[in-house]
Amino acid sequence: MGADIGVTGLAVMGANLARNLARNGFTVALHNRSVARTDSLLNSYGHEGNFVRTETLAELVESLERPRKVLIMVKAGGPVDAVIDELTPLLEEGDIIIDAGNSFYEETRRREEALREKGLHFVGVGVSGGEEGALNGPSIMPGGSRESYDSLGPMLEKISAKYHGEACCAWVGTDGAGHYVKMVHNGIEYADMQVIGEAYDLMRSLAGLEPATQAGVFREWNTTDLASYLIEITAEVLEQEDELTGRPLVDVIVDSAGQKGTGRWTAISGLEVGSPVTAIAESVFARSISSQRDLRAETSRVFSAGINEAITASELYGEDDAQQDFVEDVRKALYASKLVAYAQGLDMLVAAGEEYGWDLDLKSIASLWRAGCIIRADLLDTIMKAYDVPAAQRPKNLLLAEEFTEALNECLPAWRRVVAAAATYGVPAPVFSSSLAYYDSLRRDRLPASLTQGLRDYFGAHTYQRVDKPGTFHTRWSQDRSEAEV
Repeated sequence: MGADIGVTGLAVMGANLARNLARNGFTVALHNRSVARTDSLLNSYGHEGNFVRTETLAELVESLERPRKVLIMVKAGGPVDAVIDELTPLLEEGDIIIDAGNSFYEETRRREEALREKGLHFVGVGVSGGEEGALNGPSIMPGGSRESYDSLGPMLEKISAKYHGEACCAWVGTDGAGHYVKMVHNGIEYADMQVIGEAYDLMRSLAGLEPATQAGVFREWNTTDLASYLIEITAEVLEQEDELTGRPLVDVIVDSAGQKGTGRWTAISGLEVGSPVTAIAESVFARSISSQRDLRAETSRVFSAGINEAITASELYGEDDAQQDFVEDVRKALYASKLVAYAQGLDMLVAAGEEYGWDLDLKSIASLWRAGCIIRADLLDTIMKAYDVPAAQRPKNLLLAEEFTEALNECLPAWRRVVAAAATYGVPAPVFSSSLAYYDSLRRDRLPASLTQGLRDYFGAHTYQRVDKPGTFHTRWSQDRSEAEV
């Protein structure tokens, strides 16, 4: 019997996906550039299911049932192209190549087009959930042709995470749609982690709550409308003591956040499709400035503005129970800012769908994120409900959904108080602040962009439109300042 699928690239993610497939009853052919890694997997986990050992890509392809399915799990970029170049001559029309890594969606679109011309299917698959998800059930976001999903989908659905029995896997759209949706997922993840960090910093800097105490706060918050995987593990991280020093682990971790590029890609793509993903962009910039540790050390000695002594919540609120009130304000500000991150991500998906010709189903996409992935949260059920209506009734922006409009109205006073306190006492809260600015920009029926356009017309004759009649106009600024229709 031939293998159901082949996996090439057996580092942790590839190995765990292969084991997941085998555990679910599929025969999996294994290949790695280093045969020793293949043998190591078989020695440790060969008992988990049916595996076929191969030493070359030619052997891998030969071992597969038709239409052949080959899953690539190597480093994004050049290595993916190198594997595709080696695989393509070995495959036949109708065979499927799957890239389950964090590839850039434009590269996926290019590869899909090139392989389609050769009669092959190329499927870019977004996989979220890390090493544990890959092994036990990730959120899976496949792109590519509908025909390829008809063949591949049942297999992916079986190994995916399940939410109340529903697979967190569905066809997203053509060519690069799968990797695009995964990219936006990661962008929301960036913003989500940043606002959690800002909430932690504000409660420690302004309310004096130490990490162990905050662990209890976050654990309590995980029973509210903030319930999510990231809130859950925040409590775990804040509670952890360092074995060497006995200090909170968070105090001995260097305050420089890494990134692998997907958040940056999201911010750039947001600019390209004209979608204001300010929360996501600010979270990327926050990681960038966190890496400038030498500069921050120098400026902290030069700039004295900020917190010169401990500020207490009672000084902020003037009440005996002010600390509790401040913590509740931070909770509401966190929830509101989290909603903005989701709203901006979904708005970006709509804009990208129009740009690239993808018919993206926001309800379906939200359903994929309910289990297995990093941003899984209870509010995704509410998001699905908001889009589970006829197209004409769907909100133009998630924040306009009735449930979230009511939530924002309830959170707004606290949100403003928290952002004002952060600015007053010098605690950086870039995503709290930019999310509030986004909200305020959306609710204004007139913005100062009229002046911006007037300035553009003055120095560059870029023209403008009027509110009182149709047409495009230019003022002769350097002449008699009369207006001309152009």
